[in-house]
Amino acid sequence: MDELPAAVRRAGGTVTKPAAVNAIGFYSGAFTDPDGHCREVAHNPGFPLAADGSVTLPDFGSPTT
Repeated sequence: MDELPAAVRRAGGTVTKPAAVNAIGFYSGAFTDPDGHCREVAHNPGFPLAADGSVTLPDFGSPTT
């Protein structure tokens, strides 16, 4: 994700929020694409990806120990 800001700028977009770790542990950033649409890109290492690219979400309804 660290390469994304440069790619956004090369494509004519504007980075509106530099990538950083937020309060809940996601690494995220935001940009406006050349057509003016706002986009956010986020990564959470606690949400593993399967081989097919699907996301495995934790069971938020389960009590934590």
